[in-house]
Amino acid sequence: MRTRSISTATALAVLFSSAVLSVTAAGSASAASAAVASPGGIVADGALKRVFVGDRSAGKILAADYTGALVDSVSGVSGVSGLAVSDDGATLYAAAEGSHEIVALDAATLDVKARYAVATDTGPRHVAFAGGKVWFTYGDQWDGDLGSVDPAVDPASGTDAVTLGQFPQPYPGIWGPALLDTDPSAPGLLAVGQTGISTDSMAVVDVSGTTPQLTAWYSGDYTLNQGIGDIDLVPGAPEVLVNGMQRDAYADGKFTAAGAYPSGQRADIAADGLVAQVGGTKVAVYRPGATQPLRTYTTGTYGTADLTWAPDSSRIFALVGTSGGYTLKALTDPTLNVPSLTVNAPSTATRGKQLTVTGKLSATVPLPSGAKLQVTRTDLESPSGKALPAVTVKADGSYTFTDTPPAGGTVTYKVAYAGDAGHTAVSASDKVSVPRTKPTLTLNKNGNVYNYGADVSFTAHLGSTYKNRTVEIWANPFGSDKPNKLLKTGTVNSSGNISATVDMTRDTDVTAVFKGDARTAPRTVKSTAYARVKVSTAVSKHYKTAKIGSTSYYWFHKSTDPLLTTTMTYYKGRKQRFDLQVYSGGKWYSADSEYFPIGTNGKSVVSLEAPGQSGIRARMRSVYVNGSSGDTVNTTTYGSWKYLYFSK
Repeated sequence: MRTRSISTATALAVLFSSAVLSVTAAGSASAASAAVASPGGIVADGALKRVFVGDRSAGKILAADYTGALVDSVSGVSGVSGLAVSDDGATLYAAAEGSHEIVALDAATLDVKARYAVATDTGPRHVAFAGGKVWFTYGDQWDGDLGSVDPAVDPASGTDAVTLGQFPQPYPGIWGPALLDTDPSAPGLLAVGQTGISTDSMAVVDVSGTTPQLTAWYSGDYTLNQGIGDIDLVPGAPEVLVNGMQRDAYADGKFTAAGAYPSGQRADIAADGLVAQVGGTKVAVYRPGATQPLRTYTTGTYGTADLTWAPDSSRIFALVGTSGGYTLKALTDPTLNVPSLTVNAPSTATRGKQLTVTGKLSATVPLPSGAKLQVTRTDLESPSGKALPAVTVKADGSYTFTDTPPAGGTVTYKVAYAGDAGHTAVSASDKVSVPRTKPTLTLNKNGNVYNYGADVSFTAHLGSTYKNRTVEIWANPFGSDKPNKLLKTGTVNSSGNISATVDMTRDTDVTAVFKGDARTAPRTVKSTAYARVKVSTAVSKHYKTAKIGSTSYYWFHKSTDPLLTTTMTYYKGRKQRFDLQVYSGGKWYSADSEYFPIGTNGKSVVSLEAPGQSGIRARMRSVYVNGSSGDTVNTTTYGSWKYLYFSK
């Protein structure tokens, strides 16, 4: 977006301008919705297909297109509290309560055309365009009044374009800055609704002449309305709509109750009489005088602060609350009723056997007789969906159809109504669980133990299936930083077998996976095989090797410390258990058992203290103990005994 400063282009603007506005134009790349912190008026311009929204706290006016996307903005409209557009759509008028002005802007560019100072310190608050003039309200709770700006007045003539004190009803008049509303079908009328206190004074004022004249007046006595928070002229009828709900007719200068819509808070009425009513978290659209909504929009947790119709009645523009402010939303197709559609299928069914699906299509606006529904079945054999025969809706809105699911798994039935001239399209679905046949799947070698590095072939066997004959074999070595490696995927042979080889360096989970088909369920089986570590021990500092009986011994002098170097498969934090035994009286007795760390080179060196006397026989071995040696990635492995003899 680019930012530029605006200088007033005419002598009129120079005369009345007391501040410089800045405009930000949104480039074509921006698709952000118009958003404000505190709403300060909303109005739609049919000539330009623009929506203008005031941000009171920021002193800004935003311009959006008919999708609600921000296209332009202007700052410097202090305390903007109301917006109106001239009859030709060329000029936007803003009530700037902070600077006590009516600001006129070019609706196409947001350039300032004029600033009209209002001689008050309480307003202007609300603004409307009628009878060729800009009308505004001002004042506090006790002395509200009506003023106008005549854009045709040339300031150079010495005549002030602003006229105050024009509300035609003398005391008690209106208390506070009253609400205003106009209707294109009655261009000379202005609805006025007192706000700020609980009484409900209101008026319809004819502003088509030189001086405003009362068409109807009601001095609030609580008999018609309990306070006024919103007022709208009703097109084509001598009525006003109060608070989006109460219809009050006026005739012979008076107001009488004329009916009501269901409970609401505020509303705006389209040129053709459609009512857009705010109620809690919803916006409901009613035809004139109807009691059932034509369409209902859900706007969210924070509700809707304000709304306005597009002049052509094609959509509603709503300021929808968010956690951080309000966002402009375009609510489209307001004349299309949204039907309700239900689908009820059994939760489970048997494959190959007929099932029945029921449901109902209903709407608050009558549907065409004999409406047709499209039905689609989606399953494993038809993942993109298969069209089933169309179904005709009965007079009461119900429908039913039967089907025989050919495949197992999750079967989804989607039912859709294409819509018509008065209704939107709608669809709904329900799911059926259809069991599939459980196949036979086995995997051999479970529980087997192998030496380190052995190449072991694992074979999976798959029994009968519907179509799929593919099996995957996966390996997951214990403690691996690359788990679940796919070893092989392929079609089993004519015997139903498929094999893959595992290099057994660690305990390993081997898994066979069959993913199933339309009639056969998926299945997974696991086989856990175990791998020993690779371990050996080298003896040094002996002076010879010789047998004692049938056993070969390493011979040491009685004062020599044997050096025993163990080589074991390395794993982070791994230790070896050093077992030492001594021979006495024809038996071997445990002398010590102690753990020593394995270095990153896979070595563990232990020096055995010399006994200092001859004739002693000893033996040692290195052991990896699953869990006790610092890890659990291999199965417990015992190294071979090394025999030591100490001589003179």
